[in-house]
Amino acid sequence: MSVGLIFKIAAVGILVSILSQVLKHSGREEQAFLVSLAGLILVITWIVPYIYDMFTMVQALFSFG
Repeated sequence: MSVGLIFKIAAVGILVSILSQVLKHSGREEQAFLVSLAGLILVITWIVPYIYDMFTMVQALFSFG
């Protein structure tokens, strides 16, 4: 995992929190929820390949044959 990915995730988190607060204060709670959900899905799509690689490494580590 690179440091750049961590900075991307942090930037998305900051952007989503700002947008959510602005939308909530303007009375658009539904859009704030959708922005939060979109940010979560974006970050998960970035992280899933790393989780897959981790499980592959663990499986190779405990493979005895």
